Amino acid sequence: MTSSRRTRPSLASDLLELLSSMRFAIGLLTILAIASVIGTVLRQNEPWPNYVAEFGPFWFEVYRALGLFDVYHSAWFLVILIFLVLSTGLCIWRNTPGFLREMRGWREQASSNSLAAMSHTAEIGHAVDADAAESYLRARGFAVRRKEREDGLMLAAKKGSANKLGYFFAHIALVVICIGGLIDGNVPLKVAEFFGSVTPETRDLPQSQVPDASRLGAGNLSFRGSVTLPEGRSADVVFLNSGNGYFVQDLPFYVTLKQFHIDYYSNGMPKRFASDVVVTDKQSGKETSATIEVNHPLIVDGIAIYQSSFGDGGSGLSFKAWDLRRPQTGPATLPARSMASQPITVEGQQYMLEFNELRTFNVESIGTGNDTAKTMESRLASATSVRHDKQVRNIGPSISYRLRNAQGQANEYLSYLAPQQLEGRSFFVTGVRTEVGAPFSYLRYPLDADGSLATYMRLKNAFQTPQWFAAIGAEAARRAQSGDNGINSATAGKFADSVTWVLERFSEGGFAGLESFLQQNVPEDARQAVADTYLKILQSSVIELMNRAQAQAGLPPLEMNETNYQLLLDGLVAYSGSLDYGSPVLLQFDGFDEVKASGLQMTRSPGKTVVYIGSVLLVIGILFMFYVRELRVWVLIGPTGRTRLSMSSNRKNSDLDRDFNRYRDDISQR
Repeated sequence: MTSSRRTRPSLASDLLELLSSMRFAIGLLTILAIASVIGTVLRQNEPWPNYVAEFGPFWFEVYRALGLFDVYHSAWFLVILIFLVLSTGLCIWRNTPGFLREMRGWREQASSNSLAAMSHTAEIGHAVDADAAESYLRARGFAVRRKEREDGLMLAAKKGSANKLGYFFAHIALVVICIGGLIDGNVPLKVAEFFGSVTPETRDLPQSQVPDASRLGAGNLSFRGSVTLPEGRSADVVFLNSGNGYFVQDLPFYVTLKQFHIDYYSNGMPKRFASDVVVTDKQSGKETSATIEVNHPLIVDGIAIYQSSFGDGGSGLSFKAWDLRRPQTGPATLPARSMASQPITVEGQQYMLEFNELRTFNVESIGTGNDTAKTMESRLASATSVRHDKQVRNIGPSISYRLRNAQGQANEYLSYLAPQQLEGRSFFVTGVRTEVGAPFSYLRYPLDADGSLATYMRLKNAFQTPQWFAAIGAEAARRAQSGDNGINSATAGKFADSVTWVLERFSEGGFAGLESFLQQNVPEDARQAVADTYLKILQSSVIELMNRAQAQAGLPPLEMNETNYQLLLDGLVAYSGSLDYGSPVLLQFDGFDEVKASGLQMTRSPGKTVVYIGSVLLVIGILFMFYVRELRVWVLIGPTGRTRLSMSSNRKNSDLDRDFNRYRDDISQR
């Protein structure tokens, strides 16, 4: 029993010594500094799928286990803050009595031997005038205490004792800042999560259907959440990310977005965006109108409303829907809405259209350098092109969407509203990709003189009408037989078969199909010549195909001028690329009715004021420690007619040497 009683005080004393030690506090501060760097470099509070995509499953699990995706609210970070408060508080409690004694003390009992042992001391060969020495010291800002001793008269002087206050202010500031961090860290919510009284919601539900276990009342101590508001809509909640889920935070007011403003620089970067909002108090009905801009928040009921982002609020869209299996039938009008999904039926097959955000401003590089073309398609595309430098410009609004089939598979498409001008020719540009995150592959569909895809669609239908190919081959052979240098009948039959074969091969596989045949069946040294022959056949046959398509539509043949002929050549390139389009329908973006949306971030951070107070205390402490110098002087006038002058300071530097020499010389003359 006696041994146990002796051990307990020793353990408690050791624990107290550790908690209140400087090395323990510095260790905690080092960990906090490293955590703060991680929290600055690593984006915080992102949805977990974003982290999985960026770091991969293995490192995602490692970082998640360490709580690095929400460093400042992680349990270990808050525990370190608590221990830092405890450590610093104990340090203040242990050292305060000694500091106070040091500040109030005069050390007038210092013996002559201890004075003589100081680094800055001198013996004056005569007894100085005590009153004159005291007046001299007081004139230089010293407080002086006179004491009669057995070994003489002691003048103990000091100034700058407030330097010790710097340590108090600095340590107290650290405690105050940590307390502010704990307040904004919302420790009660973390405790409630730990015990299961609240749980994040992981399902994608309308906020009105989120259960009470995932809702936080308007009296929540602190929070930081966001909400996206379309123009004309209101919200009285924000969403707080929490791991793989979220909480719904109720607000004591409604926020209504009246109008959203955005201005752009010439390079397409946002210049200014702002929200005109009306905040209505739920209890009193009081309305507050304001315009919120970046770095100019609106503060209502202790909640700061920040302008954080902007986007699409669900704009009305209009498309021309071309059935690519029957392109000659013309387009149907398809109304839609961005940020929404809708079913569509094509030739009896059910699909789902999933629209993304409308982008009204797209600054991109457009160029047509084709000097390195190698394939048949690129050689044809560059036959009449002129090489020029890329130009960066706004190419107008665009909308992306996914077309999902009944099996759940989807491709993503991108459609531009404005025709793109390339070397004086107009194109409808659309992009397609089959994998999330992969770059879009772009197709350029040529527009006719009316700015329509109708001419191209008639050409596409002609390539999808294989029964025309034999007649076109026969007509080509007949033309080849005419004239003085015409081919004979035997050769004409083979030529007709060749034309028919090229058209069939191209209609099924495009340029890639012809290229594949060349690679597999034609010797390398002959491929170039055969490829050029195929291109000439296509270039001549496409005119007859177009004439038949025009006749089928009840239209006169196209006038074969340079512009129309180039349109047909561009149509060959477009048709070849469209074979891998992966969609039975082409949606040509035709118009929109924009609805803007504003991303608002709302924070309640009562700890912020506490942190500000702590920061002020820290600045005061630093000022005291760095700019207030403690200086003590002892003048011992002995009965033997000699005087001992000693000086000490908390900073031993050249200033102390200079001051000591000056005081010694001045006092010795008194």
